[in-house]
Amino acid sequence: MMEHAPADVAVAELMDRHGGRLYSLGLRFCGNDDEAQDLVQDTFLLAFRKWDQFEGRSDPATWLYRIAARVCQRRHRKRAGEPRQLEPLEKLLPSGDRTVVDIASTGDGPLELLEKRENRAALDNAIATLPESFRLPLVLKEIMELSIADVASILGVKESTVKTRLHRARLHVAKELRRHLPQKNAPPPDHSQRMCLDLLKAKQDSLDRGVDFPVPQDELCARCQSLFATLDLGHEACRFVGNGEIPDALKDLILKEIQPSSS
Repeated sequence: MMEHAPADVAVAELMDRHGGRLYSLGLRFCGNDDEAQDLVQDTFLLAFRKWDQFEGRSDPATWLYRIAARVCQRRHRKRAGEPRQLEPLEKLLPSGDRTVVDIASTGDGPLELLEKRENRAALDNAIATLPESFRLPLVLKEIMELSIADVASILGVKESTVKTRLHRARLHVAKELRRHLPQKNAPPPDHSQRMCLDLLKAKQDSLDRGVDFPVPQDELCARCQSLFATLDLGHEACRFVGNGEIPDALKDLILKEIQPSSS
């Protein structure tokens, strides 16, 4: 069992399993490589110093991400472009737009769209311009792929609070991605706004639980199809950028700090 392993062995194993994702968290939370590397280093060194406090009652990954979240919050400095509050819900929805996203016209699948530089830049900018209280739940849930319950435990808030912030953050990311995707004229609405909002709630719930959305595509209005397509793209984009690798030099530096006698 990992909880019975020496601190240096346990933290080295945690770094092998989670170092890449923590580095991805740092890049999206901090916005630059130097600060991201500092965040990762701080997290693993704190885990090393506090390993004797880990009692094995939770998953070691959850314990590690709780440390990372606290490091993020402690290191957070409000940056240019980061608002104090997120836009109201009605500003994040495309209900009044004259156009809708036309992903099918590109001939590209989600992976091809995500590999385009402008879409990766749009994702990073969308996350960077989220207020910290919305950015951290999004990064923990979508990039770290933690459960709602784990995110709530890590942040010390109710699950309902995590969902509210996560849902708004997803809509913000989708709005920013829409700006960089092909558009087509939107037909007149053929669903009531109430129905569209109910469908949006169901769509968000399906993303929360990691299950397929149960409503067939052809039963959605054009605006719901557009919004849900960009929500899916944002969700996949976050998973895509979470599959990074911790830089070898950073990994070697941390290993040297936790194993000072090793060559």
